[in-house]
Amino acid sequence: MTFREVARKNRTIDKEECLRLLQSEKRGVLAVLGDGDYPYAVPLNHYYDAESGKLYFHSGRAGHKVDAILKHSKASFCVYDRGYREPEEWALHIKSVVVFGTIEIVEDYEKAMAICTALSHKFTEDDAYILEEIERSGKGTLVFALVPEHITGKLIEEA
Repeated sequence: MTFREVARKNRTIDKEECLRLLQSEKRGVLAVLGDGDYPYAVPLNHYYDAESGKLYFHSGRAGHKVDAILKHSKASFCVYDRGYREPEEWALHIKSVVVFGTIEIVEDYEKAMAICTALSHKFTEDDAYILEEIERSGKGTLVFALVPEHITGKLIEEA
């Protein structure tokens, strides 16, 4: 498949900046093909693994999102930063990244819990708390990866 280019090429951000945003931002919006083939988009926190190049998520084992993923593996994920304003301007400048790819379920429990630990470290360094949460909820947690096929980013200026 050929993916579309950013329409305003002068607003494109480079791949390194896209990856930096995927690593630094805590959450984004996952879009899948939901019930009745309607788009279903849900905010999620994520973990970007630079070594594998995959985005990881955790979820309960049932629900609209899981049903959609099991039915159709293609998805997109969008993250964006808090933005900034230039001096003397009202417009907010926001960097956003959209990742297109396919979803795969992480079947290996130990790997899934290592991913949950890494994802949790984006929010807290309290390892005792993280371990307690994994012991309490780990078996009921589904971990899945978005395997990127195309990553694009741009700088948006509100107008």
